[in-house]
Amino acid sequence: MLVFKRTHIILGIVALVFLVPFTAMQFTQEVNWSLFDFVLAAGLLLGVSFAIDFTIRKLKGSTSKIFIVAAIVVAFMLVWVELAVGLFGTPFAGN
Repeated sequence: MLVFKRTHIILGIVALVFLVPFTAMQFTQEVNWSLFDFVLAAGLLLGVSFAIDFTIRKLKGSTSKIFIVAAIVVAFMLVWVELAVGLFGTPFAGN
């Protein structure tokens, strides 16, 4: 039952995060997300959220939890920034 509650909490937080760009799109032309942007962002956010949840539940040592969660967050941030502005200039960069 606890896993079911965690899943709902994760999904709810991700849904709340998506309200920010969705609401901004209603009031300004500066934010212009397509359906693909929302789907890709949802995949990234849900993947990171469930990976962190899995790591916290399965690992015993607090030091290893911290390092693994930090690595997951850093990897997520690098991918997000690359997709948004093309920090590394890869072919799938957002600019």
